[in-house]
Amino acid sequence: MLLTGKTVIVTGAGGGLGAGIAAVCSREGANVVVADIRGQAARDVADSLPGDALAVHCDVGDDGAQAELVQNAVAAFGRVDGLVNNAGINFAKPFLETTAADWEHIIRVDLRAVFFLTQKVCRQILTQSPGGGSVVNIASVHAHAAMPGAGPYDAAKAGVVMMGKSFALEMAPHNIRVNAISPGLLDTQIWQDLQDAAPSPEECLDFWRTNIPIGRVIAPEEIGELAAFLLSDRSASITGANIYADGGMTAQLISQEPYTSKPIEG
Repeated sequence: MLLTGKTVIVTGAGGGLGAGIAAVCSREGANVVVADIRGQAARDVADSLPGDALAVHCDVGDDGAQAELVQNAVAAFGRVDGLVNNAGINFAKPFLETTAADWEHIIRVDLRAVFFLTQKVCRQILTQSPGGGSVVNIASVHAHAAMPGAGPYDAAKAGVVMMGKSFALEMAPHNIRVNAISPGLLDTQIWQDLQDAAPSPEECLDFWRTNIPIGRVIAPEEIGELAAFLLSDRSASITGANIYADGGMTAQLISQEPYTSKPIEG
C-alpha cells in the first residue's frame, strides 16, 4: 500500500471529492484526518473508512480552527505526513453583480485557507523525525482557462497553483513536496449545482458531454488515486507540479453554455 504508516489530513472531506480522496488514502494504509465544516458529515465519512481515521469539525477559513486541526491530528496519530487542501466553495455570478462580500467569502476559503493551513502543516513536519512530507492542493481547470461569471473562483484557483509552486521551492530543501491537481468536472455537489442552474439536467449533460473528450464526469475516487500517489514516496521527484485530471477538457477549446444559468453563490 502506498501510504502505510503515514498520517494525512484531508479538508472538505465530509462529502464529494474530499470523501473520495479520504477513502483512497485510507485504502492505501494512511491514518486519515477527515476535516470538514460539517461535523456530522466528517464523522460519517471517518466511520466509513477501512483504516484508522479521525473526524475533526473545522472551518478552514479560521486560523484558530486550522491550528486545532493540526493539533488534533498530532494528538491522535503522533505526526502529520501529508495534507490535501480540498475544501472549497464554488461560485458563478455575473462580474457586474459580484459584491465585495462575495469576493471575500471565496478568497477566504479557496485561497487564504490553503496558504495558512499549508504553513501550519509544514511547520509541524519540520519538528518531526523522520522528516519530510507532501502537500496536495486541489486547484481546478479554472486555473488554466476562465468561464463567464467565475472571476473570484478563477482567481483563487490560479492563485492556489502559483502559491504551491512558491511553497515547493522553499520547502524542497526540507524534503517537503507541494503539488496541485486540477480536476475537470467531477461527480460532486458542483455537478449537481450546474444541473440545477441549467434549464434542464438533460441540456446540461448534453453540453458537457460534448466538451469533455472522455464523454463523462470524473468520479472523486479517480482524483483520490492521483492524490494518494502524490502523497506517497513513489512521487519523490515530483514537486511544484500542477497535474490536470480533466478528461481532456483543457486540451480543447470549450464552447460557452447554449443556455443561461441561474447564479451559484456557494
